[in-house]
Amino acid sequence: MLAYAGEVRHLVRLALPILLAQVAQTAMTFVDTLMAGQVSAVDLAAVSIASSFWLPIILFSQGLLMAITPMVAQLNGARRADEIPSFISQGLWLSLLISPPALLLLYFSPVLLPWMDVAPALAHKTAGYLHAIAWGLPAYLVYQVLRNYTEGLSFTAPTMFIGFIGLLLNIPANYVLIYGKLGLPALGAVGCGVASALVFWAMALSMWWFVVRSPRYRHCRLFQQCPWPQWSTLKRLSLLGLPLGLATFCEVTMFTLVAILLASLGTDLVAGHQIALNFSSLVFMLPLSLGFATSIRVGHALGEGEPARARRATLASLLLGLCLAMLTATLTWQGRHWIASRYTEDTMVIALAAQLLIFAAIYQFSDTVQVVSSGALRGYKDTKMIFAITMVAYWGVGLPVGVVLGLTDLLRPAMGPQGFWIGLISGLTCAAGLFSWRLKVIFFKNR
Repeated sequence: MLAYAGEVRHLVRLALPILLAQVAQTAMTFVDTLMAGQVSAVDLAAVSIASSFWLPIILFSQGLLMAITPMVAQLNGARRADEIPSFISQGLWLSLLISPPALLLLYFSPVLLPWMDVAPALAHKTAGYLHAIAWGLPAYLVYQVLRNYTEGLSFTAPTMFIGFIGLLLNIPANYVLIYGKLGLPALGAVGCGVASALVFWAMALSMWWFVVRSPRYRHCRLFQQCPWPQWSTLKRLSLLGLPLGLATFCEVTMFTLVAILLASLGTDLVAGHQIALNFSSLVFMLPLSLGFATSIRVGHALGEGEPARARRATLASLLLGLCLAMLTATLTWQGRHWIASRYTEDTMVIALAAQLLIFAAIYQFSDTVQVVSSGALRGYKDTKMIFAITMVAYWGVGLPVGVVLGLTDLLRPAMGPQGFWIGLISGLTCAAGLFSWRLKVIFFKNR
């Protein structure tokens, strides 16, 4: 019990700064939406539509780099810090190789807007936002490489501090560029995209300065040499990261597709669904941060040649996650009407959102198990199974169940959003079960 209690303390110490960094990142999105909405409904809609293009591309690219954290953790745990600088250099090369195609894809994505029947004025602002924020994408990926490096060394505080630096820079940059201050033209939603790109560069440079100057990183001697691309290392990174990028892309696109399928059911239904989904996304930051911490602890333990400690870290994280899920699910259930009323004053929307928040409360248990388990599997570098399970659970179970129950009368009269939430719970439960089974197999192999 003492060993598990100690493991929980380590996990909390790692996860708390990551959680606060996630809060800062979410706050930046909230600030963008709020400040753009003060200009006009068109500017608000432009930021919203642009996000549906921006997020899948950036999260897929970010997923390609996620394998860096467990690999650095294992090298650090194995006392092979001398191998880390070359490895991080290859990670930076990979981010530079990813950037041009991702940037071009993002830059030319507005060609799809006419096919979506977007009004010309809205399409113009959306395209301007995407063209502006695209130039921040290379910096964002460099930041992710350096963030994964620091987290792999079990230093998660820099992620938190630089996340809040980004937030503090984002507010004045938005104010100046959106509303046209200091003699600059008022750019509206486009100014929001420019501000985000500038903030990404500031965060990347801040993280770069920190890892170069801080004495905590001197044992790795990062950037003392700048090797050319080593294709064997790049291939290894890509093979580990590609399944993570694809799994993230599949998850994001599934939620996007659910929103599109619900769009025809009426404004009130869509609004209620969005409230429940937004709140559950906020709560999800807790187990997500714990999943990142689990990946670090498992990778470090395996690097030290202690598979028993890796198992203990995984089980302690699952136990802690389920305790947190019990708390957040109870609060969600009991406070569902109050939560919904914070988003809107429309009684119809509040009533529907409160119903869906019951599903959101149930959803939190399986969501916690699947995200913590997938974090542990990243620590074991078992990334191919993460992608396979994600595809089966979300696209093979969750989405089909949601469509059948939400839009058809095959099993019972169409349930609308409730049917899709049952589908989400089914998919997450399937993922939780399959991830748990995979962990059991790995534990048996590493006894």
